Amino acid sequence: SAAASRRTVEPGGIVRALRESKAMQLHESQGVPSVRHDERLAQLARVAVHVGLGLQRGQELVMTAPLDATPLARRITEEAYRAGASLVTTLYSDDAATLARFRHAPDESFDKASDWLFEGMAAAFRKGAARLAIVGEDPSLLARQDPDKVARANRARSKAYMPALQLIAGFDINWTIVSYATPAWAKAMFPDISEQAATEKLWDAIFAASRVETPDPVAAWEAHNSSLRSRTDYLNGRNFAALRFRGPGTDLTVGLADEHRWEGGAAQAKNGIVCNANIPSEEVFTTPHRDRVDGVVTSTKPLSYQGTLIEEISVRFAEGRIVDAKARTGGEVLNKVLDTDEGARRLGEVALVPHSSPIAQSGLLFYNTLFDENAASHIALGQAYSKCFRDGDKLSEAELAARGANRSLIHIDWMIGNAETDIDGIHADGRTVPVFRKGEWA
Repeated sequence: SAAASRRTVEPGGIVRALRESKAMQLHESQGVPSVRHDERLAQLARVAVHVGLGLQRGQELVMTAPLDATPLARRITEEAYRAGASLVTTLYSDDAATLARFRHAPDESFDKASDWLFEGMAAAFRKGAARLAIVGEDPSLLARQDPDKVARANRARSKAYMPALQLIAGFDINWTIVSYATPAWAKAMFPDISEQAATEKLWDAIFAASRVETPDPVAAWEAHNSSLRSRTDYLNGRNFAALRFRGPGTDLTVGLADEHRWEGGAAQAKNGIVCNANIPSEEVFTTPHRDRVDGVVTSTKPLSYQGTLIEEISVRFAEGRIVDAKARTGGEVLNKVLDTDEGARRLGEVALVPHSSPIAQSGLLFYNTLFDENAASHIALGQAYSKCFRDGDKLSEAELAARGANRSLIHIDWMIGNAETDIDGIHADGRTVPVFRKGEWA
């Protein structure tokens, strides 16, 4: 009905009855009051709408979610309508349908994507809609599938998604990402315990990292954002020309874009709405210069990309471009990603995260970029953020490129920091200043 959220299954999805969350069954079966889980889920929805999105009265919301995340999607829908949303539209995805495609679809189908869907999403954003993604994918969903098909499907989707991605990456709209503890993700993290116990442990980690365990999560996020602002203020005041990363397998100099700005935590989108793009968020980040990155760098955590786990990445940059790349697992997928377009071998983001980050200190490997990137300093291949430039919202694509911004169909973060990482800031005159020592702010 017009008063209710529209529920749509993504093209290719297998329609099935939406069922109650396994996590709810888990808590009941273990004697833990389900009301406790319900309360925390409601708090996460509150954080998503009021901290992540800063949703405004009368604003539409476009949300994507895996089928397993239906309980959280419903909570967010309720909270959004209470906040005055005019319409919430949710697009559900299904891992079983994704696997069905790779197992049974004709070869030519892997060069196709639903461009009509993404054009529609972009149209909604241009008209003022907010964007929310619930993530919780199986990190190894496509690990046993043909890497060529995976790469082709990803490339086709990236091209189709570009009209919407440009509006998101350019912060034309308020948007955010939150997580849901799906059983497949939980078992990837905790393979030696039961699915139910693994899901409970993952939920505990998500709630803690998202700051929903505090008496007032919104106030907790305000304090955290203030702390991140103090870091960005310091870095913007220094105005370094480059950063040098050193650690095991890494000696990398990242030249920073001309007139770059550091961002972190809450930020104002071009539509005037303040949002937190990532829940959780422990990073401060800016834009590298696309032609000024040199040296070698080794990943410190696995990268889970579109269902493929890429481990122990090692690459060499020369004049901004990756000229050699390898990985212990997923190397074929990595190299196909790097061939997506010219910008895929260059950097669009560099981010600093101390090893004392709560997510790092949890000792957990999440196999999920949203969490793992907030446990370690990282770099991102591909598209740059225009918000990371002084007056970036007023610059044309040509002006952004002149300052060193990279352009690509992709934006993929991977982690390069740990407890042994040293980072120096390099001024234009060659003077160096310690920024990180042994993984911590200097």
